Amino acid sequence: MSTNYSEEKSPWSSITGPNLGYVMEMYELFQESPELLDPEFAELFRQYGPPVDAMQQPSAAAGPSAAPAVDSNKFGKVLAAIQLAEAIRAHGHLASDIYPLNDRPKDTSRLEPSAYGLTDQDLKEVPVSLLLSDAPKGITNGLEAISYLKSLYTDKVAFEFSHIVQPQERNWLQAKIEAGEVKPSLAADEKKEILNLLTHVEGFEKFVHRTFVGQKRFSIEGVDSLVVLIDELVRQSETKGTEKIMIGMAHRGRLNVLTHILRKPYEMMFAGFAHVGDEAFLPEDGSVKITKGWFGDVKYHMGAAYTSPKGTNIKLAYNPSHLEIVSPVVAGQTRAAQELTAKAGIPEIDAKKAYAILVHGDAAFPGQGVVTETLNFSRIRGYQTGGSIHIIANNLIGFTTEQYDSRSTHYSSDPAKGFEVPVIHVNADHPEEVVAVARLAFEYREKFGKDILIDLIGYRRYGHNEMDEPLVTNPMMYHGVHNHGTVRELYGKQLASENVLTEEEVKALDAATQKEMQAAYDRVKENKTDDDLKLEIPEAVLNGFPEIQTGVGRDALVKMNEELLSWPSGFSAFGKLARILKRREDPFNGKGKIDWAHAETLAFGAILQEGTPVRLTGQDAQRGTFAHRHLVLHDEKTGEQLVPLHHISGANASFVVYNSPLSESSVLGFEYGYNVENDKALVLWEAQYGDFANMAQMMFDQFISASRSKWGQKSGLVMLLPHGYEGQGPEHSSARLERYLQMAGENNWTVANLSSAANYFHILRRQAKMLGEEAIRPLIIVTPKSLLRHPLVGAEVDDLAEGQFQTVIEQPGMGTKDKKVERILFASGKMAIDLAERVKDGKGFDWAHIVRVEQLYPFPAEKIQAIVDRYPNAKELAWVQEEPQNMGSWTFAEPYLREIAAGKDVAYYGRVKRSSPAEGDGEAHKVEQARILDEALTNKK
Repeated sequence: MSTNYSEEKSPWSSITGPNLGYVMEMYELFQESPELLDPEFAELFRQYGPPVDAMQQPSAAAGPSAAPAVDSNKFGKVLAAIQLAEAIRAHGHLASDIYPLNDRPKDTSRLEPSAYGLTDQDLKEVPVSLLLSDAPKGITNGLEAISYLKSLYTDKVAFEFSHIVQPQERNWLQAKIEAGEVKPSLAADEKKEILNLLTHVEGFEKFVHRTFVGQKRFSIEGVDSLVVLIDELVRQSETKGTEKIMIGMAHRGRLNVLTHILRKPYEMMFAGFAHVGDEAFLPEDGSVKITKGWFGDVKYHMGAAYTSPKGTNIKLAYNPSHLEIVSPVVAGQTRAAQELTAKAGIPEIDAKKAYAILVHGDAAFPGQGVVTETLNFSRIRGYQTGGSIHIIANNLIGFTTEQYDSRSTHYSSDPAKGFEVPVIHVNADHPEEVVAVARLAFEYREKFGKDILIDLIGYRRYGHNEMDEPLVTNPMMYHGVHNHGTVRELYGKQLASENVLTEEEVKALDAATQKEMQAAYDRVKENKTDDDLKLEIPEAVLNGFPEIQTGVGRDALVKMNEELLSWPSGFSAFGKLARILKRREDPFNGKGKIDWAHAETLAFGAILQEGTPVRLTGQDAQRGTFAHRHLVLHDEKTGEQLVPLHHISGANASFVVYNSPLSESSVLGFEYGYNVENDKALVLWEAQYGDFANMAQMMFDQFISASRSKWGQKSGLVMLLPHGYEGQGPEHSSARLERYLQMAGENNWTVANLSSAANYFHILRRQAKMLGEEAIRPLIIVTPKSLLRHPLVGAEVDDLAEGQFQTVIEQPGMGTKDKKVERILFASGKMAIDLAERVKDGKGFDWAHIVRVEQLYPFPAEKIQAIVDRYPNAKELAWVQEEPQNMGSWTFAEPYLREIAAGKDVAYYGRVKRSSPAEGDGEAHKVEQARILDEALTNKK
């Protein structure tokens, strides 16, 4: 510690607040045991004395806020007062008035002067400046300062920010709070606007409750101020020129947010309840946009987009009932909205262009792990969005479960503190405070680019849905709810007492709102239509992908390959890796073949040269789980990174590959959201092993497989799931192919199990060319492991230059004698290569033919039928797979094969039905794999 201070100025003169309290504690320790202090610290005390001495004689230049003299005998009292002030800041939330039902105990034990041995007179003698940095006028002593702090930290708004590491953030928040900026100060017109909005929020719920008796709506009542909060965030965003706001929320309150934030007309909302078409009521100015699928979804899962008169685009994401699962999706949409991807290299990011508002449930926030996974994105370079504004719409209950059965934390918001997220609790019955909190949250996000959380504490007026009777399970809470006025009622009385409006005007506003809604419903009844009852799949979806030319000229491939292997002169790649990568020159010199990863890199390069940005993420995606990819090189001496794809000529789109957090569900959801927002980008997610996609099953089930049919939401996302049986046991073998095939229907996605690097090249190119088209769909590829470098999988340069994606590949050397073939074997992926290794050039197997089914869905039945028709003496069509009989692709392919067989035998060669996907012992695996191959390739004659 430096002791370079002038004789005239004490080092303590600039220390205030908690830092001064710390120095005082150190001085007390110095007096008792100076040997326990850092020697330099002790020397400062010897030279300059106690910290309060620096304020004994204020300089002439000191302003009016300079502290008066402190009696050295009162040193302990001053320290205690500082500790009390800090306790109010840190623990005031425990004594605050943040619960509308007033049914939670308040803990004031740490906020009483007596707990620190202080009396009112003691506090009066403490200088204000030791407790408050910038005290308001009129606060003249320590007692008044403590009272002022209590008024700030224990009222209708409560704060938690002492867990934040960076002092500048803590100091900024403290300064804002203690300057009174979070105390509401609204003009009369602003108050009238709030009451008008609350009246419409409540009025909508009342009208629906009365008009559509027994229909679920998951009402917002009890946290009505949520709409006020989001509305204020929108206002702040418009002032700052924010281009896009992405909102994610579960079902509770969604209909009200759609109506009053997204401006979905009342007529459209009521048409949904009346089960009639709503297209006629869509605003003609195009300000509201809604997509729909042909199969549809319940109204409280639907989303919309709205462009305000000031140009801010607001999107409410579609979301199934799995509550928090939409959070990473919206985070991905936000990142895509912030990025500029039209130039080579890493995308430019403008975090001020867009941000996310994520509305959570109080039971779900600590209960569902995807929340923590999403919070973890906040400062990770591939996923950060410059801060999301999180809101807990806190009903104080989860379905019928009280907090003591749903969480181990004091507040539902507590998990956020582990990520240094400031938490603001606010009483939802006080809309003016809610507005003030919204302004603070927006300003914090703008200044620090970090997440912030608002815990909007209210209640739930009805049961989990409007048909539940909550008194059955939660009688104490609901006796309180039934005796509690609504937010609108309470605020209306407040404004009447303030003479902002009269009681008659408040009542008239409510009556006018109900009349407005009745008129809207009358228009619905007059314009009944059955448009929404038709289940029509778009023709482009039904037709599927056309045949697309995906080859890349040989000269272009040669040049690109040279550029990929030409590194800067000062770059020192790891020697062994450099030699491996340099072998990628060989296929262009007639030596060897292009392996899987090489084909992938060339595909990415060609895609970038055509102006399509590429984003690839996954656990260890840069290197590749199996040390095969190496899209990011590291200088052996400096650690500097080099991305060769950033330096190829002709590229006019961005490329990134990020190693993801150790998560599947949230990362896949993020990439899905990114692709939905930027539908012209090729977005890929790779599971470390295909088995690990188990942890992302929710995303496959609720979003990726069905979003088009439910919501009309298109996606071209690519998922790479390593798959293959190599004796590695049940958790490193199967990507659970059967799950994706079971969900296949209506051309909802492509499922492929490839055995050719060339086919991988072309399917990626095909997917990139279809992005943005009506026929686009997600692509699932169960990618290889041991086949990544297998010579039978490798490609010739001409295969990339002249070929295109093949849904089926006939085994070279097989089936050449049409009339001799009696058995046709069908296989995919690794099993197809295992068969190919056995038959070699086909000699001795005239009686059989092998067909590799590369694309499993849509099943290439016509092409397979054409192959089968060439063999008039074929007696058996057989499916060969490495997975157990109840897994893999057999049960999916069997009906197609039986229809194609037209009376021929249909056989299965593979493992018997199992509960676990693979053997746990490598030797047992080899024996079983050999048995399958023997049976499939043994002539029954």
